[in-house]
Amino acid sequence: MGLTKQYLRYVASAVFGVIGSQKANITYVTLRGGERGRYVAVAACEHVFIWDVRKGEKVLILQGQKHEVTFLCTSPDGIHIAVGYEDGVVRIFSLLNGESNICFNGHKSAISVIHYDALGARLVTGSKDTDVIVWDIINECGLYRLRGHKDMVTQALLLKDKNLLVTCSKDSFVKWWDLDTQHCFKTVVGHRSEVWGMLLLNEENRLLTGSADSELRAWDINYLEGEKAEGEPKVKKGKTLLEDEDNDDDHGEGVDESLEERILSCTKAGSILREARDRVVSLTADSKARVIACHGNDSVLELFTVLSEEEVQKKMSKKLKKAKKKAAKVQEEANPDVKRTLKDEIIRLTNIKASAKIRWVDCLSCPGGELKVALLLQNNTVETYSLKTSDKTPTANKTARLTIGGHRTDVRTLAFSSDNLAVLSASGDTVKVWNRSTLQVIRTMACEYALCSLFVPGDRQIILGTKSGKLQIFELSSGSLLETVDAHDGALWSMCLAPDQRGIITGSADKTVKFWEFELVKDRETSHKRLAVKHTRTLQLEDDVLCVRFSPDHRLLAVSLLDCTVKVFYTDTLKFFLSLYGHKLPVLCLDISHDSTLIATGSADRNVKIWGLDFGDCHRSMFAHDDSVMFLQFVPKTHLFFTVGKDRKIKQWDADKFEHIQTLEGHHREVWCLAISPNGDHIVSSSHDKSLRLWERTREPIILEEEREMEREAEFEESLAKGDMPVVPGETAGEAAPAGKKTVETVKAAERIMEALELYREETRKMEEYQYFSEKAGKELPPPKPNPILVAFGNVSPSRYVLDVIKKVRSSELEVSLLVLPFPYIPELLKLFSSYVQQGLEVELVCRCLFFLLKIHFGQISSNQMLLSVIDELRTNTLSKVREIRDVLGFNSAALQFLQREIESKEEVMFFADATGRLEKKKKRRRKRERAVLTIA
Repeated sequence: MGLTKQYLRYVASAVFGVIGSQKANITYVTLRGGERGRYVAVAACEHVFIWDVRKGEKVLILQGQKHEVTFLCTSPDGIHIAVGYEDGVVRIFSLLNGESNICFNGHKSAISVIHYDALGARLVTGSKDTDVIVWDIINECGLYRLRGHKDMVTQALLLKDKNLLVTCSKDSFVKWWDLDTQHCFKTVVGHRSEVWGMLLLNEENRLLTGSADSELRAWDINYLEGEKAEGEPKVKKGKTLLEDEDNDDDHGEGVDESLEERILSCTKAGSILREARDRVVSLTADSKARVIACHGNDSVLELFTVLSEEEVQKKMSKKLKKAKKKAAKVQEEANPDVKRTLKDEIIRLTNIKASAKIRWVDCLSCPGGELKVALLLQNNTVETYSLKTSDKTPTANKTARLTIGGHRTDVRTLAFSSDNLAVLSASGDTVKVWNRSTLQVIRTMACEYALCSLFVPGDRQIILGTKSGKLQIFELSSGSLLETVDAHDGALWSMCLAPDQRGIITGSADKTVKFWEFELVKDRETSHKRLAVKHTRTLQLEDDVLCVRFSPDHRLLAVSLLDCTVKVFYTDTLKFFLSLYGHKLPVLCLDISHDSTLIATGSADRNVKIWGLDFGDCHRSMFAHDDSVMFLQFVPKTHLFFTVGKDRKIKQWDADKFEHIQTLEGHHREVWCLAISPNGDHIVSSSHDKSLRLWERTREPIILEEEREMEREAEFEESLAKGDMPVVPGETAGEAAPAGKKTVETVKAAERIMEALELYREETRKMEEYQYFSEKAGKELPPPKPNPILVAFGNVSPSRYVLDVIKKVRSSELEVSLLVLPFPYIPELLKLFSSYVQQGLEVELVCRCLFFLLKIHFGQISSNQMLLSVIDELRTNTLSKVREIRDVLGFNSAALQFLQREIESKEEVMFFADATGRLEKKKKRRRKRERAVLTIA
């Protein structure tokens, strides 16, 4: 085999520059031993960052995989956080160690809402695919899928005391679901447009909904279950035979009516007017539902307070007194009538004006009537506020603002320092210099809208080219702006350092290319010498200049123009040399190889062309990206180059063999630019998703055939997961459906179960043959060799190996994996289940699998005479074993309760929760005594 060119793989190293992604909400979290309201969790593309708002530091990163985070929800105990992703997956992370052990995969598209029940044992998720799924966290599996909404689900709330769920959606409906029967028993239709948010107030007796207008609608909920027996109609009437016959027709209607109102009634109680005129973007409340926070698409957060029943009564008695006084003045004898309205119960607290448009909000009530509010803004900023709700006129104080770790607007230009250690990123208002190894910001300086940048040789100064045509020179040591030069009359699109490092060239939309030389001038104020640039020559062109590059041998200058051509000039005389034409749309980026033999051009027509610089011949045109090619750069000292596109991808190419080497995927929006370190070991890219990504070169070689094979495999697996769910015979799609979803993992799990069953068949066949021949020979023959797989697992028996394989299937994927199994494997599996139950192996897991298989293959199993004895055996064994387990659990539970009572009687202290309450009372008494002593003294 001949020598092949070796390519080295680049891998993702870090994501930085993003403080909080817009797609997912912000939520307060409590870390071990940390105070409440100090840490917030926000999404950062596919990861979740936990920020310490007091120090402004990242304290924990919950690593994602590929898809963007779309929703966050902390568990009631504060130990876990549920994270929803763009592809419909929900992962539950532990906040103690940042690891994820539970993964739920049931939705087809992005998760739009997640909510825990009061115990933290169930989780409800809503998605853009209009489905609502209820998950069992303890068993790590899906319970059921609820279908009924016609658009994205925007909120889902589980009630504390009743097994009910309320959901709202962009289809303008609020739906009530009975989770015992898994059906929608009530749809509230009082909204004219999308319902964007929803809250339960007054101990779940009131529902507050936010829609696309300026009203927050309130609904009174009356639970009717306590009043009547289950299934009982509204009114009991004794009927005569005649009446019975007459009323037969309308009897059906009466029953329907009572079914509708059997569980609860929901009536509109009024509405609160918001100051904002646009839609509700997010609506949230603190944990006790005493404070409501709401905002639209602007920068004002409106806070309302929900008064308790006592406070409302006080308010009403004051109102009544006033009304009586008024009546007395007018000398009216009638008692004045004072009606209680919604405005008496929910009153405006205050408004908080943030520094930019608000995207998400979370609030937290702290002891002493303090309310903490965390805002995620649309410009990559997190702000926190604090206010005292008990004050007459509460004012919010800004307690923290996280801005250092990222830019407010998109980064349009990047540059590496000559020592590979510093990275420069510049956006619409600031330029930042980062330490590449720690990813910390070293300097932040205010600038104009930057389009191009570079480090001046020596890495002590940087130069920016701006949208207004200015050149800005900054000193890094002091972080000060040394000089602003009015270089061009149009946007300064491109800038390139001269190969002799004595100057730069700039190209602009004013149709000129200007040459500048570095010089040291005396500063008038400090009389120290500082860097400046001196204009030496100008090259006038017919069209706007989009990109300029020197050839590394300083012989040629390449200029890309708005007329879709690239013109090449001699540097010394500025005489025209070549015109490279062939692109259908303007060339947005170009670069020249280190030996000045090749020029690569990337265009808005999505193609990259490679040209020779000797004669201007096009070596190859390659379709590079699915959208405009935004930036292109050669890896130093090679003929390999990278391109970035608006299709969110970064690609590496070989300019000699015209091969696509690898694709770096990670950005979730358009990629604007890229910088390669001078040694070629690191790449930094910037994107519209506000993130900067660092990629590093590994020592791992890339074999192109393998790379293409892996791409094809990934494509196949994706198409496999997109296939429809296997149909359960005899079932029609209803409101409730199984929660799982067919994925690559479930298909692989089913294949593993099938392989294990085939191995079991093979081994039992071998053993039967061995026994037959031993009997025939009348002596003990040498036993057959066991399968190498069984030996590898520690010489387990074939039946035990099948159980181990089933145990290894993820709990949330078990049902779908069994659903994929073809029926010929089922009889074998049922016989195995019978033996497992007899031996008492994994009874709970076996029962779960057994009941599911019986449910989906009921027809075939019940009509199969061969399975009759197996099923009968299973029935008796399963019942007795389950009873045994139940008895053990009951005994253990009773023993624990007995121990609790013993300890309580010894200590004379109530257990757990009550103990803390007693401690508080003791402390209060002690404080009172101390105060009394002080006053006497």
